[in-house]
Amino acid sequence: MKKKISKFLDKLSEFLARRKGLLPLLGILLIAVNFLLQFIPAAGWLADTDLLLHLGVILAILGILVAWSL
Repeated sequence: MKKKISKFLDKLSEFLARRKGLLPLLGILLIAVNFLLQFIPAAGWLADTDLLLHLGVILAILGILVAWSL
């Protein structure tokens, strides 16, 4: 089990090392989608809770930290 997790983390770090801006870009995309959902009346719960906004901010911050450390 530990070897699988270790292999996964190695592959993930190699993938993200070559694409340092991917996570912040995905975070910004989630924030933009959340902004657009505010204007759609049928969005309901997803727009009311600002779930994509919160996930986007967390993902962007983590992406910046990961890019900085790699």
